Amino acid sequence: MSAAAHRKLATDAWESLLRTQVAVMRELQKEPSFKALGSREYDVLYSLSRCPSGWLRLNELNDHVLLTQPSISRMVDRLEARGLIQRKTPEDDKRGVLIGLTEEGAALQKQVGRAHVRNILEVMDAALTDDEMRTLLELTGKLGESVAGHK
Repeated sequence: MSAAAHRKLATDAWESLLRTQVAVMRELQKEPSFKALGSREYDVLYSLSRCPSGWLRLNELNDHVLLTQPSISRMVDRLEARGLIQRKTPEDDKRGVLIGLTEEGAALQKQVGRAHVRNILEVMDAALTDDEMRTLLELTGKLGESVAGHK
């Protein structure tokens, strides 16, 4: 394959991945439960729910969210004002701040999460077989590992 053809293939594959991701996200965001909690807010609650200790520092939270969120501290303020997350000072660093879910936040994350998973299943099952989903998982994992290796 020529260098020009290789560049075009790489660019076309990237564009396809990106445009498909955007289309799928738009479809998933139509889920009625996202009216109670936006997808970016859900991403924060989901990231906190997956943390083994239940607590993350703000910069750690920013590393865990899937969606780009340049104003994560303002979102944390809004989620705290809604009673969905809470802050505490870590024992070992009185200047630091840890962020965790409240009971209400954990309950809402689970409620929205259940609907989100059902919606994901509908979208994925409509387009892909189980073998194709495994291949997609393998390919995206490989690409993600490559990118992480460049850091």
